[in-house]
Amino acid sequence: MNRDAHQEDTRLHRIVEAFRLVGRAYAPPEEHRLRGHVGAVVAFGAYTAAWGAVVARRKTDLPGRHEPLDIVLTATAVFRLSRLLSKGSVTSPLRAPFTRYESATGPAEVSETPRGGNIRSTVGDLVTCPFCLSVWLTTTLTGAHLLWPGATRTVTGGLTTLAISDTLQVGYDCLLQKNDE
Repeated sequence: MNRDAHQEDTRLHRIVEAFRLVGRAYAPPEEHRLRGHVGAVVAFGAYTAAWGAVVARRKTDLPGRHEPLDIVLTATAVFRLSRLLSKGSVTSPLRAPFTRYESATGPAEVSETPRGGNIRSTVGDLVTCPFCLSVWLTTTLTGAHLLWPGATRTVTGGLTTLAISDTLQVGYDCLLQKNDE
């Protein structure tokens, strides 16, 4: 091994060892999988960079300002889609390779816990957390809006309609339960 390669190997070893020390000081491995979350952050950075590269390659003009209606539609769509993907009983087959079913928690929603090794349990953490998914979904819908504004508005409008419908369904059920008391 030449001198430069040896120095590079030594630097990498120091970085890895420093990361291990930080991880051990932060929390016991069984309580919090810091290494897996670093991987998720790196994956998210690559995902965001890929969207940026596609937008730049297409020479898409960035808007001077956000349209308020687009913000409301996107926020509502992200909320509804993140709940559907992370908690929906109908989407549990998508999460099943990474999670373990715990219980039903509400109208058409379930509680699950991550399972498996580092990568599998990190994915399980991600797919059971609506807050975590919302970051990825916001990036997706923002990039999609820049590339395909009409189609994205159609999708966010549909998801917003679903969120309003779900709210009405739950509200109606609450009213019926209140009347039964």
